[in-house]
Amino acid sequence: MDSEKALELVKHGATLLFLDVPQHTLIGIDSQIFTVGPAFKGIKMIPPGIHFVFYTSSTRDGKEFSPTIGFFLDVAPSQVIVRKWNQQDEWLAKVPEEEEERYSLSVRNLEFDKHLGPYNLSQYGAWKHLSNYITKDVVEKYEPVGGEITVIYESAILNGRPKTEMERALDAQMKKSRFKTSSTEQPKGNRFYYTSVPRIIKHKGMSGKELTSMNLDKTQLLESVLSKEYKDSEDLLLGELQFSFVAFL
Repeated sequence: MDSEKALELVKHGATLLFLDVPQHTLIGIDSQIFTVGPAFKGIKMIPPGIHFVFYTSSTRDGKEFSPTIGFFLDVAPSQVIVRKWNQQDEWLAKVPEEEEERYSLSVRNLEFDKHLGPYNLSQYGAWKHLSNYITKDVVEKYEPVGGEITVIYESAILNGRPKTEMERALDAQMKKSRFKTSSTEQPKGNRFYYTSVPRIIKHKGMSGKELTSMNLDKTQLLESVLSKEYKDSEDLLLGELQFSFVAFL
């Protein structure tokens, strides 16, 4: 890519400016990941639209990592988003509006350009294929309060009573993790707001054969949920499926 084209992409693409992030921290966007070095301060040339940003802090030797924290963003052309590392809680915090405006001006003046890693545009098509039904409305409807997505909060959701083998394994992992968060620090209600799907379909007067058939073939259930919860919008259903898959990964 020639310098003129690269400069155009820098100016028209969005920028994530990450300040004071410790070395060895892993920071990713969509399907791309960066290891923070001494000069790294963020990512540039990000195409407008929905993206998923995630990060995981590490020990000083870079051998042990905390559970991943992620969040969805809907970025506009030339937008600059600023986050500053909170050393005590090991997370990327928002900065005051006045401070963000000052840093945004510096980014647009290319003062941070040599410290910003470029978004790999060759991988953008794969991300769009994975997220083309995720919209701003979808994100706002299903994301947890505060927008942070992390397995750290799952132990709070279990209420100290893990039931399945996977829940027990997660509970044990969180208890021995050096990065664990105390229950008093975990936000209440930090959960997804996914659509509730009935596990069993029952209708008054149905025969046993009809009941079995309806619960094996979920077509009627799908049509009912699609009509009631999504107002017959298949795009919203696909958006929730894509959102949940990205959050799960």
